[in-house]
Amino acid sequence: MTLMILSHPNFEQSIANKTIVTELTKQRHDLEVRHIYDLYPDYKIDVTAEQTALLKHDLVILQYPMYWFNMPAILKIWFDQVFTYQFAYGSQGDKLKHKKLLASLTVGQPEHNFIVEQNFHLMESFLKAVKASAQYAQMDYIDPIFLYDIATVTGHSKIQIQTKAKAHSQYLNTLINTLIDPK
Repeated sequence: MTLMILSHPNFEQSIANKTIVTELTKQRHDLEVRHIYDLYPDYKIDVTAEQTALLKHDLVILQYPMYWFNMPAILKIWFDQVFTYQFAYGSQGDKLKHKKLLASLTVGQPEHNFIVEQNFHLMESFLKAVKASAQYAQMDYIDPIFLYDIATVTGHSKIQIQTKAKAHSQYLNTLINTLIDPK
Protein backbone atom coordinates (compact mmCIF):
# COMPACT_ATOMS: atom_id res chain seq x y z
CA MET A 1 0.00 0.00 0.00
CA THR A 2 0.94 3.61 -0.53
CA LEU A 3 0.88 6.49 1.91
CA MET A 4 0.81 10.10 0.74
CA ILE A 5 1.90 12.77 3.16
CA LEU A 6 0.20 15.83 1.70
CA SER A 7 1.60 19.12 2.87
CA HIS A 8 -0.12 22.10 1.30
CA PRO A 9 -1.06 25.07 3.50
CA ASN A 10 -3.70 26.35 1.03
CA PHE A 11 -4.97 23.10 -0.42
CA GLU A 12 -8.51 24.32 -1.09
CA GLN A 13 -7.12 27.12 -3.30
CA SER A 14 -4.60 24.82 -4.96
CA ILE A 15 -5.08 23.84 -8.56
CA ALA A 16 -2.16 21.51 -9.25
CA ASN A 17 -1.83 19.67 -5.94
CA LYS A 18 -5.59 19.36 -5.57
CA THR A 19 -5.87 17.89 -9.06
CA ILE A 20 -2.98 15.47 -8.46
CA VAL A 21 -4.50 14.17 -5.24
CA THR A 22 -8.04 13.99 -6.62
CA GLU A 23 -6.97 12.13 -9.76
CA LEU A 24 -4.65 9.78 -7.92
CA THR A 25 -7.28 8.81 -5.35
CA LYS A 26 -9.63 7.98 -8.24
CA GLN A 27 -6.99 5.66 -9.70
CA ARG A 28 -5.75 4.11 -6.46
CA HIS A 29 -8.18 2.84 -3.87
CA ASP A 30 -5.25 1.60 -1.80
CA LEU A 31 -3.84 5.11 -1.33
CA GLU A 32 -3.98 6.62 2.16
CA VAL A 33 -3.71 10.41 2.06
CA ARG A 34 -2.75 12.21 5.25
CA HIS A 35 -3.13 15.95 4.77
CA ILE A 36 -1.02 17.11 7.66
CA TYR A 37 -2.19 20.75 7.54
CA ASP A 38 -5.77 19.56 8.00
CA LEU A 39 -4.83 17.02 10.65
CA TYR A 40 -2.58 19.38 12.61
CA PRO A 41 -3.58 23.02 12.03
CA ASP A 42 -1.89 23.81 15.35
CA TYR A 43 1.32 22.06 14.15
CA LYS A 44 1.07 19.58 17.05
CA ILE A 45 1.85 16.33 15.26
CA ASP A 46 0.38 13.10 16.63
CA VAL A 47 3.64 11.17 16.42
CA THR A 48 2.08 7.80 17.25
CA ALA A 49 -0.58 8.16 14.55
CA GLU A 50 2.00 9.20 11.96
CA GLN A 51 4.40 6.39 12.85
CA THR A 52 1.53 3.88 12.74
CA ALA A 53 0.61 5.10 9.25
CA LEU A 54 4.23 4.78 8.11
CA LEU A 55 4.46 1.23 9.42
CA LYS A 56 1.42 0.14 7.38
CA HIS A 57 2.85 1.18 4.00
CA ASP A 58 5.76 0.21 1.78
CA LEU A 59 5.80 3.41 -0.28
CA VAL A 60 5.63 6.93 1.14
CA ILE A 61 4.98 9.86 -1.19
CA LEU A 62 5.65 13.39 -0.02
CA GLN A 63 3.30 15.60 -2.04
CA TYR A 64 3.86 19.32 -1.67
CA PRO A 65 4.45 22.63 -3.40
CA MET A 66 7.96 24.01 -3.27
CA TYR A 67 7.99 26.97 -0.87
CA TRP A 68 10.95 29.30 -0.97
CA PHE A 69 13.15 26.55 -2.40
CA ASN A 70 12.19 24.17 0.37
CA MET A 71 9.34 22.13 1.82
CA PRO A 72 6.43 23.76 3.68
CA ALA A 73 7.23 24.31 7.37
CA ILE A 74 4.82 21.69 8.69
CA LEU A 75 6.53 18.96 6.65
CA LYS A 76 9.87 19.82 8.26
CA ILE A 77 8.20 19.66 11.68
CA TRP A 78 6.65 16.32 10.68
CA PHE A 79 10.12 14.94 9.86
CA ASP A 80 11.60 16.33 13.08
CA GLN A 81 8.92 14.80 15.28
CA VAL A 82 8.04 11.55 13.46
CA PHE A 83 11.50 10.30 12.46
CA THR A 84 12.49 9.66 16.07
CA TYR A 85 15.37 7.87 17.73
CA GLN A 86 14.78 4.10 17.89
CA PHE A 87 12.03 4.45 15.29
CA ALA A 88 13.78 5.89 12.24
CA TYR A 89 17.37 5.66 13.45
CA GLY A 90 19.45 4.39 16.33
CA SER A 91 20.47 0.89 17.37
CA GLN A 92 16.85 -0.32 17.08
CA GLY A 93 15.62 2.41 14.72
CA ASP A 94 14.99 0.27 11.69
CA LYS A 95 11.20 0.64 11.43
CA LEU A 96 11.44 2.41 8.04
CA LYS A 97 14.15 0.18 6.62
CA HIS A 98 13.54 -0.66 2.94
CA LYS A 99 10.39 1.43 2.74
CA LYS A 100 10.45 3.63 -0.35
CA LEU A 101 10.31 7.42 -0.19
CA LEU A 102 9.29 9.50 -3.20
CA ALA A 103 9.00 13.29 -3.27
CA SER A 104 6.44 14.71 -5.72
CA LEU A 105 6.69 18.48 -5.93
CA THR A 106 4.81 21.19 -7.72
CA VAL A 107 6.87 24.21 -8.75
CA GLY A 108 5.43 27.46 -10.06
CA GLN A 109 8.40 28.37 -12.23
CA PRO A 110 9.55 26.68 -15.44
CA GLU A 111 12.19 23.97 -15.15
CA HIS A 112 14.84 25.92 -17.07
CA ASN A 113 15.04 28.37 -14.14
CA PHE A 114 16.57 25.57 -12.06
CA ILE A 115 19.24 24.39 -14.46
CA VAL A 116 22.63 26.02 -14.13
CA GLU A 117 25.89 25.51 -15.97
CA GLN A 118 26.78 22.02 -17.22
CA ASN A 119 23.18 20.89 -16.75
CA PHE A 120 23.44 20.86 -12.94
CA HIS A 121 19.90 20.84 -11.62
CA LEU A 122 19.30 23.01 -8.54
CA MET A 123 16.48 20.72 -7.39
CA GLU A 124 19.11 18.15 -6.44
CA SER A 125 20.50 20.69 -3.95
CA PHE A 126 17.07 21.62 -2.61
CA LEU A 127 16.24 17.96 -1.86
CA LYS A 128 19.55 16.90 -0.28
CA ALA A 129 18.05 16.98 3.23
CA VAL A 130 15.10 14.79 2.18
CA LYS A 131 17.44 12.31 0.51
CA ALA A 132 19.83 12.25 3.48
CA SER A 133 16.94 11.79 5.92
CA ALA A 134 15.58 8.86 3.92
CA GLN A 135 18.98 7.24 3.71
CA TYR A 136 19.67 7.79 7.41
CA ALA A 137 16.38 6.04 8.16
CA GLN A 138 17.50 3.20 5.83
CA MET A 139 14.71 3.98 3.38
CA ASP A 140 15.04 3.52 -0.36
CA TYR A 141 15.10 7.04 -1.81
CA ILE A 142 13.38 7.23 -5.18
CA ASP A 143 14.35 10.02 -7.55
CA PRO A 144 11.80 12.81 -7.09
CA ILE A 145 9.30 13.94 -9.69
CA PHE A 146 8.38 17.53 -10.42
CA LEU A 147 5.51 19.37 -12.00
CA TYR A 148 6.94 22.69 -13.22
CA ASP A 149 5.49 25.90 -14.54
CA ILE A 150 2.07 25.74 -12.94
CA ALA A 151 1.62 29.27 -11.60
CA THR A 152 -1.40 31.27 -12.68
CA VAL A 153 0.68 34.46 -12.33
CA THR A 154 2.70 33.36 -15.36
CA GLY A 155 -0.44 33.37 -17.50
CA HIS A 156 -1.47 29.72 -17.28
CA SER A 157 -5.18 29.10 -17.05
CA LYS A 158 -6.76 26.82 -14.48
CA ILE A 159 -7.56 24.31 -17.24
CA GLN A 160 -3.94 24.30 -18.46
CA ILE A 161 -2.66 23.67 -14.94
CA GLN A 162 -5.25 20.94 -14.35
CA THR A 163 -4.25 19.24 -17.61
CA LYS A 164 -0.59 19.24 -16.60
CA ALA A 165 -1.51 18.02 -13.10
CA LYS A 166 -3.61 15.17 -14.50
CA ALA A 167 -0.65 14.05 -16.61
CA HIS A 168 1.57 14.24 -13.52
CA SER A 169 -0.94 12.13 -11.61
CA GLN A 170 -0.99 9.52 -14.39
CA TYR A 171 2.80 9.39 -14.34
CA LEU A 172 2.79 9.12 -10.56
CA ASN A 173 0.29 6.25 -10.72
CA THR A 174 2.46 4.41 -13.26
CA LEU A 175 5.50 4.97 -11.07
CA ILE A 176 3.65 3.64 -8.00
CA ASN A 177 2.73 0.50 -9.94
CA THR A 178 6.38 0.01 -10.85
CA LEU A 179 7.57 0.58 -7.30
CA ILE A 180 5.09 -1.57 -5.41
CA ASP A 181 4.79 -4.38 -7.94
CA PRO A 182 8.04 -4.41 -9.97
CA LYS A 183 7.49 -7.31 -12.38
